Amino acid sequence: MSQSPELLRRLLRAKDRMDAAPHEHWPVSRLAQVGMASEAYFARQFKQAFGVPPHRYLLARRIERAIALLRDTDLPITDIAYRTGWNSLGTFGRIFHDITGESPGALRTRERPAPHARAQAPECAVRAAHRPGLDTAVSEKRRRQAFATKGRQPTEVP
Repeated sequence: MSQSPELLRRLLRAKDRMDAAPHEHWPVSRLAQVGMASEAYFARQFKQAFGVPPHRYLLARRIERAIALLRDTDLPITDIAYRTGWNSLGTFGRIFHDITGESPGALRTRERPAPHARAQAPECAVRAAHRPGLDTAVSEKRRRQAFATKGRQPTEVP
């Protein structure tokens, strides 16, 4: 079933608000107000329209911004965590590692380009190349890793 143009405009309005201020607190209730819909309806329609739930979309934007700050600035990792909307350095580090596969410090060391190398690529291309893929929930990734380290395969429950 396709979504109406009016609904898509409201969903885009909420998505644009998250994009403009990913460091702010964006519970579904606040997003639903922006999109003029109930919370449950908004969450379902957002996922149908954009392929990921609102919270996972926000996590991707925050991690994307953190990667850019780690790569392009000398700010301490703690400042980057708070600037990108995290209330806890531990939560930031854990989620960052779960999504990217490495710690913020390791990514900063690896991604530090030579001063002349950054001028060759447009910022939009660099961001797109480093955009985290969040098509799987972070908790699901952790569960799969736990089973892999124990030598077992996860089983699906019907």
